[in-house]
Amino acid sequence: MTGAFGYTGKYITRQLLAQGNQVITLTGHPERPNEFNGRVQAFPFNFEKPDALTSSLVGVETLYNTYWVRFNHGERTFARAVANTRVLIDCAKSAGVQRLVHVSISNPSIDSPLPYFRGKALLEEAIQQSGLSYAILRPTVIFGREDVLINNIAYLLRRFPVFAVPGSGRYRLQPVFVEDMAWLAIQAGQGDKNLTLDVVGPEIFTFDELVSLIAQASGSRARLIHLPPRLALALSRLVGLAVGDVVLTRDELAGLSAGLLVSSRPPSGQTKFSEWVRENWQNLGREYASEIARHYQ
Repeated sequence: MTGAFGYTGKYITRQLLAQGNQVITLTGHPERPNEFNGRVQAFPFNFEKPDALTSSLVGVETLYNTYWVRFNHGERTFARAVANTRVLIDCAKSAGVQRLVHVSISNPSIDSPLPYFRGKALLEEAIQQSGLSYAILRPTVIFGREDVLINNIAYLLRRFPVFAVPGSGRYRLQPVFVEDMAWLAIQAGQGDKNLTLDVVGPEIFTFDELVSLIAQASGSRARLIHLPPRLALALSRLVGLAVGDVVLTRDELAGLSAGLLVSSRPPSGQTKFSEWVRENWQNLGREYASEIARHYQ
């Protein structure tokens, strides 16, 4: 497992351990405390030392890969993430890994002007050409107690009298529950046929509808206001300075506005966001979830 101490990787790891599997992790922070109490041995990524990385993977049957970056930050760029993942794929093959379960993104495209979606498409192509048995999972927006997007929307709704929506707010997204995502990943890992699966929930919302649903569940009286995208991004940068994080990027807004976080295929997740948010509103937005603190420090 790459990133067993992170967000999605943690939920996959929990389910793997519950099923009696032995799990090791590759991580950029092997020294960090974690919830697994020594049951998950941690190794550094060692992307720049392929021999060491290959050695860490010897004996691994299934590799679950959640490694990626959300935005460019210092030396951690999309280009570097693509290059590092290519090294990981090569090392997995050299180590004799039997199956690779790779977390991609909905609607990736090599022709995309957005480096997130283009990078994911390049890696899908590399995996398909690697000769490894693989499952490629394409999630949209993954929600859960520690997620960034939903939690931080709730955080802002709890603390400000207005919530700025970039543009029309009519662009759509199709959130999938993190535990559904983890279950689908494990099921994919247990198969032997090459597959590509959209990992999406059963409900589709406009962004306005999603924010309104979170506000209603949490009892927020914040008023939604629609701002030109440039102005909304500028405002998000001010909030980012206050919380020490990147709240929203231009590319993320472009992908959302283009409808890239919705699938045309039948839903694979079962949990309805509308029900989950009403049941878990007490925990949403109590603290800000920092992407930089989680992955870049």
